[in-house]
Amino acid sequence: MPIDDLEACPVGDLFRRLGDKWSMLLLILLGSRPHRYNELHRAIEGISQRMLTRTVRALEADGLVRREVHPTVPPSVEYSLTPLGQTLLEPLSALADWAVRHEAEMNEARSHHTSA
Repeated sequence: MPIDDLEACPVGDLFRRLGDKWSMLLLILLGSRPHRYNELHRAIEGISQRMLTRTVRALEADGLVRREVHPTVPPSVEYSLTPLGQTLLEPLSALADWAVRHEAEMNEARSHHTSA
C-alpha cells in the first residue's frame, strides 16, 4: 500500500489517535459520565497537565469529546463524550473483551518468541 494511501486511511487515522498512551483511557472515563478537568487529571495516574490538555483538545478536534465551559467564578470546564464519541464505546469494549480473552495466548506466544 502506498504511504500516501496509508496516511489518508480513516482506519489508520483512528488507530493512531487511539493508539497513543492516553486517548483510550480518556474515552473510557468519559464514557461513564462527564468529568471536570481536575477529575480527569486525578483519575489518570501519570498524565501531565500538558498531555491531558493536548489529548482532550485532539479528541475534541476529532469530534469525540465536548468541552463545556460553565459560567461560574472561576469558570469551570466539563468534558463529555459527543454522540459520535458514544458510538466508539461499543467497539472499544469489544476490543477490550478480546484482549482479556486472549491475554494468556498472547503471553505464551511472547514467551516463546523471546526464548527462541
